[in-house]
Amino acid sequence: MSDRVIAADPLSAAPAASGGTTAAIPHVDAGDAGYRKDLKSRHINMIAIGGAIGTGLFLGAGGRMSQAGPSLFIAYAVCGVFAFFVVRALGELVLYRPSSGAFVSYAREFMGEKGAYTAGWLYFLNWSTTAVADITAAATYAHFWSMFSDVPQWILALIALAVVLAANLISVKYFGEMEFWFAIVKVAALVVFMLVGVFLIVTSHDVGGSTPGLANITDNGGIFPHGTMPMLLLIQGVVFAYASVELCGVAAGETENPEKIMPKAINSIMWRVGLFYVGSVVLLALLLPYTAYSGDQSPFVTVFDKLGVPGAAGVMNLVVLTAALSSLNSGLYSTGRILRSMSLAGSAPRFTGVMNKGGVPYGGILLTAGFGVLGVGLNYVMPGEAFELVLNLASIGIIGTWAMIMVCSLLFWRRAEEGRLVRPGYRLPWAPYTQIVTLLFLGSVLVLMWMDEGISRTTVNCLPLIAAALVGGWFLVRGRGRATAGTPRD
Repeated sequence: MSDRVIAADPLSAAPAASGGTTAAIPHVDAGDAGYRKDLKSRHINMIAIGGAIGTGLFLGAGGRMSQAGPSLFIAYAVCGVFAFFVVRALGELVLYRPSSGAFVSYAREFMGEKGAYTAGWLYFLNWSTTAVADITAAATYAHFWSMFSDVPQWILALIALAVVLAANLISVKYFGEMEFWFAIVKVAALVVFMLVGVFLIVTSHDVGGSTPGLANITDNGGIFPHGTMPMLLLIQGVVFAYASVELCGVAAGETENPEKIMPKAINSIMWRVGLFYVGSVVLLALLLPYTAYSGDQSPFVTVFDKLGVPGAAGVMNLVVLTAALSSLNSGLYSTGRILRSMSLAGSAPRFTGVMNKGGVPYGGILLTAGFGVLGVGLNYVMPGEAFELVLNLASIGIIGTWAMIMVCSLLFWRRAEEGRLVRPGYRLPWAPYTQIVTLLFLGSVLVLMWMDEGISRTTVNCLPLIAAALVGGWFLVRGRGRATAGTPRD
């Protein structure tokens, strides 16, 4: 068998059992070979939770709250709905055909190798820049403790990258265990915070000279202290907060019985978003005036710090440090799998397709880590702006990845309507309107980024450069793709 995928000709189909329709020969992706099915139900469920709770909430919410005020919860709620649509669409595709190549494999089936190439490298843009954001966040968190205050940020970033990289290269089983316990820590911390927050509000306990309650909102400009525009302009950053929700779809390729595990894990994302994201932001707004928060410190640490509980702020800071390392771990994991799928199809460097004895595609993981090293340099040159810069670049990658997932879902729906494929029982509701509305939403996020000033507009203005890089890269790799496949390519 060629290293390239073996894709069925949709016109070469076997007769269906009834109704006169035809069923296509199943699509096979060579990139799915060699993996071990070591991820269990508890791993997938906690990976789904970990994907919905990350650095964007633990660190990013502070700066966004200071800019948009309590209206931030609306942005989290709206983006959370569309994030759920994206992961639900991916879940339907996973139930149709589980693949470690995930949406890259589906793009290959429904859009051809050009689509897979575009989806894969946009995803790499997402996670390579997110890795920089994560190590930047980890270094920022570490500076909370006096023992690290004099250590340069770039050194702390390098240590964080080295530790997570070493752990990620062992095996998928260890990755699953790490994410399981990372997620346990994050969920437990948020539950404790929310219980403490509710108690403080009910008892009107003083928090840093402020009495918790609605007065912290009404006496400080209301829900929209600066109008609606700041909240709208922050949506691209809020999208970043949900960047890992698609991770459970990638992990499905290394899971036994995904048809039983995936629906439960995906469906639970919606209430997690409502509880942890929207609920946490509402509590933050009630506990302190929005002006008390800043982008230099996790808002959860700010609350406990002002509360004056000995050691509480340090414990919460350790939790948010864990969240940053968890996100970095997830990024290395997922890009390794995506790049291997692309490598075996000829659209990524050959070394990214190499696996070790533990079934880990270490070549792709090392490539992503290499970009993390560039992030270490960024932390050396501009430690104050590093997080915001890579956040915007990551948002471009996220928007592109989500758009490709929805396009694949739309094409999948169309083929099912034509009788060429059969949709599984677990489906994206209200198709095709859900896909179309989500694509319009993602387009509007780009418009909002351009309307913003500074780094956001600069990032959008870089889109032609990103497109040119993708086109140039395609012309470089398409010849190797022909050699890999042994067949003509467009």
